[in-house]
Amino acid sequence: MIYELGKENSILNEFVAEMRDVEVQKDSMRFRRNLERTGEICAYEISKKLEWIKKEVTTPLGTSDVSVLKQQPVIATILRAGLPFHQGMLNIFDKAENAFISAYRKHNLDGSFEVQVEYMACPDLNGKTLILCDPMLASGNSIELVYKAMKRNGVPKNIHIASLIASAEGVEYVKKHLPNNITVWACAIDEELTAQAYIVPGLGDAGDLAFGNKL
Repeated sequence: MIYELGKENSILNEFVAEMRDVEVQKDSMRFRRNLERTGEICAYEISKKLEWIKKEVTTPLGTSDVSVLKQQPVIATILRAGLPFHQGMLNIFDKAENAFISAYRKHNLDGSFEVQVEYMACPDLNGKTLILCDPMLASGNSIELVYKAMKRNGVPKNIHIASLIASAEGVEYVKKHLPNNITVWACAIDEELTAQAYIVPGLGDAGDLAFGNKL
């Protein structure tokens, strides 16, 4: 399943508009906060698709049957751009387990690049719901490599990929190369992907905008 949340009018689109705007992008604190808020909204939307059970809760005046999550998800983030987005998710799923993975582009002299996965801290994933959040789903290659690395810690029951902006090509790549039990959530899906795997119109480098330029 593919969900493009920005197709419906909501305050989410206000946050996305600010993160795309080259003038507003000059305020890195604002960018991080908007990325966190979009993470909160994405988590809320994902929560509707998870499994729920009834629980009897005792109040000062009696008891009430309420729906609660059957199982807490594991929230996984690709460093470093995903950190504010992850925090937004964790604000909603505040009992969730967490995983962190480093993935970066190693550029070659000919202009090409390879995605390198080096660091991973991850709990057991067997039979759990995994939410893999990465602000930019460009080619889809990073997500595939990260998922393959995480499989060493078990096979999730369900997988949700959450992104601020995805490319149409990246979404198709995920559909072809990752398991069928994956749901993709994107605030916006852009049609163009450059030869250097940058999304157009996109918003630029989310990691640099959130934390400053890197060498």
